[in-house]
Amino acid sequence: MEERIHYLLQQFTTKKLSQAEREELLALAVDNNSMLSDEIVKMIIAEEEHATDVVDEKWNSVLNKILTVDKPARSPKRVLMKSLKWAAAAVVFIVFSVTAYISLQKKKEHVFATDVAPGKNKAILTLADGKKISLSDALTGDVAKEAGFSITKTADGQLVYNIDESESVDDTRVNTIATPNGGEWQIRLPDGTKVWLNAASSMQYGLNIGKAKQRMVKLDGEAYFEVAKDNARPFIVETDKQLVEVLGTHFNINSYHDEIVTKTTLLEGSVRVLHKSTNETEILKPGDQSIVSASGIDVKEADVDEAIAWKEGYFKFNNEKHASILRKLARWYNVEVEYADPQAKNVIYYGTVSRFEKISKVLTKLEQTGKVRFDIKGNKIIVYKE
Repeated sequence: MEERIHYLLQQFTTKKLSQAEREELLALAVDNNSMLSDEIVKMIIAEEEHATDVVDEKWNSVLNKILTVDKPARSPKRVLMKSLKWAAAAVVFIVFSVTAYISLQKKKEHVFATDVAPGKNKAILTLADGKKISLSDALTGDVAKEAGFSITKTADGQLVYNIDESESVDDTRVNTIATPNGGEWQIRLPDGTKVWLNAASSMQYGLNIGKAKQRMVKLDGEAYFEVAKDNARPFIVETDKQLVEVLGTHFNINSYHDEIVTKTTLLEGSVRVLHKSTNETEILKPGDQSIVSASGIDVKEADVDEAIAWKEGYFKFNNEKHASILRKLARWYNVEVEYADPQAKNVIYYGTVSRFEKISKVLTKLEQTGKVRFDIKGNKIIVYKE
């Protein structure tokens, strides 16, 4: 985060800040005012060996454009730092408050004629014999015991699908639970593992998962796992590109077919990621994210909050292109996306918004960049480049 703020402030001072970066810096000014002021102080001090000289030079002119700052006499660094931090904080507050006010005055909020509601708890269970059951239509409580599952409602109103444990380790029957566009669901497996399925996702599991030597599931789409620890029986998640093996941990996998890479983000414990085509393997530690593409596996430091934002009930976009953002919205709101101008796909956005707002609220946020505009026509979102 500090590196990003430093970069944005450098762009600001050299007048190279893009519209998208300006919006990002405004958002950071609201959420990270203290960090911004700290970063300004670091930049001032880094410019010269003697910070007092710097205030007289480049930064003095910047500060004096906003407020009157007395020239500090040569004094211990502690006193100077305190003065600089006060000045920096004042600059952050005044500059960005004024900029935000002007931006809001210039930008009129777009009023949409129609709207689309967010997704909700919806899932279909396909039994081994091919029978399909709508879990969202089933009554809560212990129901459908003969099908090997029950549905209960948690204290916060979440419907949880509980799989009944098979009596035989040799039971080869397989069930599949799937969420449609505009749906999500929470599952509790017999071994105690909890799984959250995002929209347009499915997970296949064996009825003997509570007894088998390997606890294995197949995932298509996105899911967050809290795997119950069992040193004797590894838990394996298979997708089209990779195998993820764990003993007990928390992690998120994003493996949609319309995304060119598969991302695995680790929160707790450790996991081993195996590339199914190249046989390359990587061990992840907490805070790591593996990115599996056709060519191999890359590992980077993750933005964990961004990776699991969907599970926590909001979208977080961290300098993300609209093409990627709108794929997420299409799944969650069950809408189609049409680009009147393909260049709109490349517009960058930074920000957060609740997943439980109507889609107009999300689109209004995206329009604040001044680079895109949207229309809602029935179940279709049309995207224009401004």
